[in-house]
Amino acid sequence: MNRMEGDTVAADDRGMLKWVWLSLLVIVVDQSSKYLAESQLQWGQPVEIFSWFNFFLAYNTGAAFSFLSNADGWQRWFFIGVGIIAVTIIVVWMRRLSSDQRLSAISLALILGGAIGNIIDRVLWGHVIDFIDWHYQGWHWPVFNIADSAISAGVALMIIDTIFGQRGKAA
Repeated sequence: MNRMEGDTVAADDRGMLKWVWLSLLVIVVDQSSKYLAESQLQWGQPVEIFSWFNFFLAYNTGAAFSFLSNADGWQRWFFIGVGIIAVTIIVVWMRRLSSDQRLSAISLALILGGAIGNIIDRVLWGHVIDFIDWHYQGWHWPVFNIADSAISAGVALMIIDTIFGQRGKAA
């Protein structure tokens, strides 16, 4: 759709930005859950919920799986910068989606909310607050949070959409 000078942005031209409410929901749930974890848990002390699930307050100064967590502090600003670039790309991408790309918009909205949730932590605290600990017979998945879950779900939906979403369109 071409726009002439002075035209207002039509609803269709905003792409799937209408899904930003989902990003905002992720941010609110993520930040609220981190606040509760901070106020109710002791750092490094597991609270067993089930035999395979604990709440376990941990701080991650690195990225996924604590990548670069032992660096000298520069990684905080690096990951904030990477996060801001990612958020910008996602917003532009969402804006360009057509109305029939709902699953893509949902996946990007989840990733956007998760990215912003973790950026907030890095800006305010210098680390990401993690508290969800899954384990089995002594093997623990790296501790994570709601933002990480939203990012993972968004990526999974994007993969599903990429693999299966084009089948109907190819025919």
